[in-house]
Amino acid sequence: MTRPAERRPGSLRSLLLWVLVPAQVTVLSLALWFSSNQLHQQVDLAYDRSLAGALRAIDHNISTASGGLAVELPYLMLEFFELTANDSVYYRILTEDGLADIGNQDLPLPDARLPTNTPVFYDHEYLGASIRIAALARPMSPPLYGQKDGRVIVMVGEDRGGRDRVIRDMMVRNIVRDLLEVLASTGLIVVGVLIGLRPLTRLYRKLKDRAPDDLSPISAPELPREVRPLVDAVNQHVARHARQARRQRQFLDDASHQLRTPLAVLHTQLDYALRESDPAEARAALLAMRGGLDQAQRTAAQMLALARARETDTHASPPRAVALTPLAQDVIRQLYSLARQKRQTIAMEGGELGATVAGIEWLLREALVNLMDNAIKYTPEGGTITLRIERSPGGIVLGVRDTGPGMTETDIRKAGRRFRRGQAGKRGHGAGLGLAIVHTIMQRHRGSLNIRSPGQGQGCEVFLVFPSGT
Repeated sequence: MTRPAERRPGSLRSLLLWVLVPAQVTVLSLALWFSSNQLHQQVDLAYDRSLAGALRAIDHNISTASGGLAVELPYLMLEFFELTANDSVYYRILTEDGLADIGNQDLPLPDARLPTNTPVFYDHEYLGASIRIAALARPMSPPLYGQKDGRVIVMVGEDRGGRDRVIRDMMVRNIVRDLLEVLASTGLIVVGVLIGLRPLTRLYRKLKDRAPDDLSPISAPELPREVRPLVDAVNQHVARHARQARRQRQFLDDASHQLRTPLAVLHTQLDYALRESDPAEARAALLAMRGGLDQAQRTAAQMLALARARETDTHASPPRAVALTPLAQDVIRQLYSLARQKRQTIAMEGGELGATVAGIEWLLREALVNLMDNAIKYTPEGGTITLRIERSPGGIVLGVRDTGPGMTETDIRKAGRRFRRGQAGKRGHGAGLGLAIVHTIMQRHRGSLNIRSPGQGQGCEVFLVFPSGT
């Protein structure tokens, strides 16, 4: 089953433009729609006020004092209304019972009953055109025909053509203005995006032009504040890569330094064995080669252990509770055969405490194996090696004591350095990596490596101190 091709993300510039520009156009379109509605309402309100003024003026000239409905409406007033409305104006005055009706008698009334003394505005079709009508009902004073509840209705209508033309002209001007605003704001957005992304483009070119082995931190103070966390993360990643590269170079240098001589010796011994016709001499050369191979194998294993201890990621392998008693017993069983070959005695103290520390188990095992291996190597035949676990005010202590030749003050002071052997180690075989491995592992566990030796020939004790809370 083939996996679908992953969609490649587009450029940040395109993403910003495709988001910001349509959003800007949408917002301005909504603003135009709202402003159009408000414009329509404001124009209607202005014209309705004029229509209400005409309504009040006509009403002011209505009289029922003569016993009938009369109105004095000068033609000058009608001409003024038409000039104000800029279109045709209609009026109608009637009693509510319809017995008296003056003006445009077919001017339509509203569908609902009119409230008293409150103007009502509504649209209607009249003479094939849309008109705006204002209607007012008020009590007749004095009443006609003795009707105390009788009302007179005053109506004024105007053709909507004039106000619609005003609305249309203002809408066109608003649309043109808003379109210019859209174009201007879109242009500003495009320019702003291009200018805002320019530092990222410069950063890209700077990184592209770097030498392959240039792992120095990125320095770009001109970058925006929002991009700096990304640059910091890249710098941290580059720093980790640089440290790893240094460790790899160190490992290769160490391997080259430590394995060159044993391999050269093995090559010489092999040539000697091939030239030798005496079987006893050839066997002796092969046995010597076996010892050299064992030493080279042990050195390579220690170098790999040191490299692994240095490169262990505590985030990928978080510390866990490690019980020291089972760990110590496993290491004793692992190395018991070596101690038995030299008739050495291995004892353990403090195993009943049940002490635990927070750490990475395989690293702690490697550290203890190196301490025990050193103790077995330097303790003479018939000696004693004691592995001790105890609690102290400073934390948990894991110690290995032997009855070997001990260490000088200089050896103790320089313990933990790579490829350095003490006075006792120079007489035997070893790469000087055991205590370096232990020292590195204790650093990873925020602990310490301490050594105590009463003097030459009086043995040595090495302490691994784990602080409280680890």
